Amino acid sequence: MSELLTGAQILRRTLVDAGVEVMFGYPGGAIMPFYDALHGQQALRHILVRHEQAAAHAADGYARAANRIGVCVATSGPGATNLVTGLATAYMDGSPVLAITGQVGRPMLGRDAFQETDVVGVTLPVTKHNVLVRDVEDLADDVREAMAIAMEGRPGPVLVDVPKDVQNQKAEYRGLGLGDPGPGKARHLIPDTQDLDNAIQQTAHLIAEAKRPLLMIGRGVIVSGAYAEVRELAERTGTPVITTLLGISAFPQAHDLHLGMPGMHGEVHINKAIQAADLIVGIGMRFDDRVTGNTATFAPCAKIVHIDVNPAAIGLNVPVAVGMVGDARRILERLLSFVTPRECLAWREEIRGLRHDREELFTGGLSPEVILSALADVTGGRCTVVSDVGQHQMWVAQRYPFQRPNTHITSGGLGAMGFAVPAAMGVRLARPDEPVWAISGDGGFQMNMAEIATMVQEGIEVKLAVFNNGYLGMVRQWQQFFHGGRYSNTPILSPNYVKLAEAYGIPGWRVTQASEVSDALRQANAAPGPALVEMVIEQEANVFPMIVPGGSLSEPLEAAPV
Repeated sequence: MSELLTGAQILRRTLVDAGVEVMFGYPGGAIMPFYDALHGQQALRHILVRHEQAAAHAADGYARAANRIGVCVATSGPGATNLVTGLATAYMDGSPVLAITGQVGRPMLGRDAFQETDVVGVTLPVTKHNVLVRDVEDLADDVREAMAIAMEGRPGPVLVDVPKDVQNQKAEYRGLGLGDPGPGKARHLIPDTQDLDNAIQQTAHLIAEAKRPLLMIGRGVIVSGAYAEVRELAERTGTPVITTLLGISAFPQAHDLHLGMPGMHGEVHINKAIQAADLIVGIGMRFDDRVTGNTATFAPCAKIVHIDVNPAAIGLNVPVAVGMVGDARRILERLLSFVTPRECLAWREEIRGLRHDREELFTGGLSPEVILSALADVTGGRCTVVSDVGQHQMWVAQRYPFQRPNTHITSGGLGAMGFAVPAAMGVRLARPDEPVWAISGDGGFQMNMAEIATMVQEGIEVKLAVFNNGYLGMVRQWQQFFHGGRYSNTPILSPNYVKLAEAYGIPGWRVTQASEVSDALRQANAAPGPALVEMVIEQEANVFPMIVPGGSLSEPLEAAPV
């Protein structure tokens, strides 16, 4: 069936037919026809954010929590350029986001028109695909192609730029036929069978021969849903499991084989295990610099097997003995039919011997352990934690007891401060039946705290925890360690957060003592709608252990350098 519609109406129908239910955006002149097409309809819920960057982060959070496309919308010029940080975040972390931007009319392109920006050129480095729609006849197909590209292989952001006059043009809308799969589902790459079988047999042999094997898993395990396969591989071979920052919650932390996070702020025994390993099987992760430290000294005794859906990632940062390109779950299913059972008891005992009790370095006020333990207790572990970027992010990664898959969401590759508050809105809309806590530092929180108004207006129940130490904490820590303690422009003033909450009409608590934490978190968790808890932590608390940037995993700092 076909019918005559405007481009704006075609855009709306294409999204609805693709299964999109919610989008995040901010209207403006060049996108106004599309917003007019949204008026009075019920199929697409639009969330009016307070800044376009928040729209991109919210769409990203929705995509990660729902494992489907998140959609953000902006007008031309500053509206479109405000999306860039959010798109770069999604690009670095492999999150499928569709950005729809308005553009000046085609006759005005290239003439420095009001709010004209070449957003296709601007976003080229931080999107998998982008397109300027040249004709209304192409609009539906351009959107469908972009959505398919966003989901196939390694997911990522895409952008469709729609001139205003194309939105006003009319054309026949042709919907998908009954046999068409549509663009909203992930497409998994299927590698060459013969090459894959050879690589799998090599890997199975390496696992059987290894005396000190490790599994190192990343976000690719979450995207592919390979939780059961990773667990079975670990249990069948007795191989300890390390989770990268973006792989946290892909493997239950209470499991005997779980070790924790590696790299710059990984526990000492985990990094020592990497340096002693003779085999590392990396699954759905990038071996980035925050994991490896100095690549010349990374895992010097280990052969490396790398499984990733992105062929460009194989061997990019570390040399590999075996590389396999494809969906993690499918490859692991086949690998499991080749591996032989074993226990690696001596190796596991050796790793246990590397553990040591880290000295408590928090001398006053609230400690992250107390706060995060109380949060887990109050929620019964049934919540998704969305963390911002900084010291609190590392404390969450080190200390929160994640037990359920895909319940830890953060900005990893880009490290975008201001991520947590808007991303948590998207997560909550994807998971309306469980608590969502956004954990921020006082710096990152202030970047997007205006989104509290969005939560109130749209009825999005996000719980907000602010770790307030009066500094840009991670930058201050580096200044202390590497710049002679000169705290240049890192002290930061905060508002009265309880009064801020009151101004937005939500409840707020200020916690200064450990004895107050559980009660405040419990009340906030039970309160209807958004709620805010400020945690006043020690001003000069540091994250330990730490690998010096560019240093070896063998040389951790466990106290501030003298």
